[in-house]
Amino acid sequence: MLPLPDLVRVVHRALPQLRGRWEPLQGGTTNLVWRCDDVVIKSYRPARATPLFPNDPQQEAAALAALAPQGFAPQLLAKGGLWLAYAFLPGPCWSDGPEQVAQLLCRLHQIENPALSLRRVAMGAKDLIAETSEMMAAQGLSVPLPAIPDHPPPRACLLHGDPVPGNIVMALGGPVLIDWQCPAWGDPVLDLALFLSPAMQQIYRGRPLSKAEEAAFLAAYPDAATKARLAAFRPVLHLRMLLHCRARAARGDHAFEQAAAVEAAAAGFAL
Repeated sequence: MLPLPDLVRVVHRALPQLRGRWEPLQGGTTNLVWRCDDVVIKSYRPARATPLFPNDPQQEAAALAALAPQGFAPQLLAKGGLWLAYAFLPGPCWSDGPEQVAQLLCRLHQIENPALSLRRVAMGAKDLIAETSEMMAAQGLSVPLPAIPDHPPPRACLLHGDPVPGNIVMALGGPVLIDWQCPAWGDPVLDLALFLSPAMQQIYRGRPLSKAEEAAFLAAYPDAATKARLAAFRPVLHLRMLLHCRARAARGDHAFEQAAAVEAAAAGFAL
């Protein structure tokens, strides 16, 4: 899709050094993204936000500014109301070697930055159950929620919010996270569950993780308490992803129809 002329003008006003053609980039399912020279330009479509995945350019700009110097994100170059530009990172998206992703997320979850003002998300079993119940009600569903044991809520960690294969660039110095439009403070199990999600792996990599790949990922993430909560909360985490896929499929995003089936099969239930 070609960028709107008004967007091109405002971006070139902010970054007058740009000379190349705007080439569309593939991979994202929410916003429109182009590359021009060594710059990525993202144009936001706020209406495509979902309960699990907000779509906030201001949150992404804040995350890039705070985390690029630490190697977790690309460098922010310019921003506007519904667009931003950041440095292009050469390298393929992640496709194998889950240990690298586990180590990357572990380092991210250890960051403490009280000045980084982000949304707060689920912290423990009660929050997850309440959130999932709201998603079910929005779809007119009324089925019993899986029973999950409660665990003491953890310290709120910095979350990427969408660490799927298409948002992990295998750059020269190691993996880097892109697409920071839904960062948050919350339970790290949410990031782990998103990466492990059969639906998200199906959409972005073409197949779910194998049992060996999932085991390698979990072995490389060192926090035992987080992994215990993940194991306990897995039924509801599968359900919330299944609900997300159903909602996206209902909007005409056909890739999510197959993804929903894959997630349901892994969870052992269907809606």
